[in-house]
Amino acid sequence: MESGLLFWNNPDEVRIWNSIETLALLWLTHFKEGGGVRAWKGLDFGTMDRLHERDYISDPKGKTKSVALTEKGEKRSRELFEKYFTPKA
Repeated sequence: MESGLLFWNNPDEVRIWNSIETLALLWLTHFKEGGGVRAWKGLDFGTMDRLHERDYISDPKGKTKSVALTEKGEKRSRELFEKYFTPKA
């Protein structure tokens, strides 16, 4: 039985979906600290690097266990979380 998700055969599209999913999940683990929003970074390193390259999060490299979400990242993370992980009325 086909799932209808034919793009899973395309590695580039898998990476795009992983980035979307990771950005949404960052909202699940977010917290406010020092006037900004941070999220735990225990997610795929490659994906976190791609989110940093696109200016959604601070540099994930280092010893801290969380990353800062940029203003753009905070907004998009919340939008994606609500779209994919909240019940529809």
